[in-house]
Amino acid sequence: MNPPTEPMPLSMTAMAQKMIAEVIEPGDIAIDATVGNGLDTFFLADRVGPDGHVIGFDIQEMAHHRTNLMLGEAGLLTRVRLVRTGHENMDDHMPGNWQGHIKAVMFNLGYLPRGDKSIITRPETTVPALESAANCLCAGGRMSIVIYPGHEGGADEAAKVMEWADTLDKMEFESELIASPKASDNAPRLLVVTRR
Repeated sequence: MNPPTEPMPLSMTAMAQKMIAEVIEPGDIAIDATVGNGLDTFFLADRVGPDGHVIGFDIQEMAHHRTNLMLGEAGLLTRVRLVRTGHENMDDHMPGNWQGHIKAVMFNLGYLPRGDKSIITRPETTVPALESAANCLCAGGRMSIVIYPGHEGGADEAAKVMEWADTLDKMEFESELIASPKASDNAPRLLVVTRR
């Protein structure tokens, strides 16, 4: 008989989806601030249902192409609007009546897997995007930020994200940092911010 094994820990992206799934419901409005390969966009579109809405942001054409294909094959395109711009511009593309009504915002920082690794998220755009996202959350709304300090520029971005989190009004927001207990300083981690 084999010895018992510990359950396989969730990846940080899977953990982010689990944390968002706790709050998002059909009919909600959500944002994927970093579309990438579209996995979070797909997850959000599926969770908000046919009466919900998702806006996704990414600067790379490849991200939009892959995500459009995946959403189209699943019949989810009508729930999603993809915008080819940086996440720091989300306020410019969000209908005014959505301010304060967003249930979930997902960030997956770093670079596009299987893409150009020289195109990365940067603190000078990420921090303003985080601020905008926090301001648009409704009561009970949640943000997930998957942070990758292991790539070039990632440690600086991770430090700036954590500095930003420390400035949040503790009466208005609750934040939790999730990391593997055996993780190195370069391992991915998840910051979850919930509006009270």
